Amino acid sequence: MENQVFMPRIGEQAPEFTAISTQGTINFPKDYEGKWVIFFSHPADFTPVCTSEFMTFASMEKQFQEANCELLGLSVDGLYSHIAWLRTIKEKIEYKGMKDIEVKFPLIEDITMEVSKKYGMIMEGESNTKAVRAVFFVDPKGTIRTILYYPLSIGRNFDEIYRALIALQTADAFDIACPADWRPGDDVIVPTAGSCGVAKERMDDTENLDCKDWFFCTKKLDKDLVLNTVLKK
Repeated sequence: MENQVFMPRIGEQAPEFTAISTQGTINFPKDYEGKWVIFFSHPADFTPVCTSEFMTFASMEKQFQEANCELLGLSVDGLYSHIAWLRTIKEKIEYKGMKDIEVKFPLIEDITMEVSKKYGMIMEGESNTKAVRAVFFVDPKGTIRTILYYPLSIGRNFDEIYRALIALQTADAFDIACPADWRPGDDVIVPTAGSCGVAKERMDDTENLDCKDWFFCTKKLDKDLVLNTVLKK
């Protein structure tokens, strides 16, 4: 029990740490107050799946920043390895039409695995020397809002990471829930009625709501309204 590591959970404050990165010292989450953060780990530098992921993240960085979100990476490799790998990506690697890709977001060195263990990124069933592909969505108040974990052998779906970010922001801004496969412009779900009276009102409100039953009501939410609310224009 002494060595047991408890993973952070959704709704908890993101564990604090100070670490060296390719963009200088990071004090997390303090340095990112007021912004969303996608904090993610990768198993190792100079590996092909990780390379494809970093190129994809770097090519989407502006898209994330427009949604008030910064990217922050981590692996258990050292700073000089990080620098050499990112330079190699820019100078030599081409993938899916992406080339000359410069990774500008910070990549944390975690040789001691202190941060990785604090976030439950080291899973001995996969490896005790490499971090799995973890993704933490941290909101502007430093609260963990979503957690995704992938094994070493499978690259992440970056469209889903971005979709989940926009969905979280939309749910917060409009006090709604997002159904399966939701994207901006799709109908959203109205929170479940808390009383019989409210349930009846919703069932009768055929102009603004589409209620399949008292607990399942959806409504329109204009795509432009969503994007203008959550994206920087």
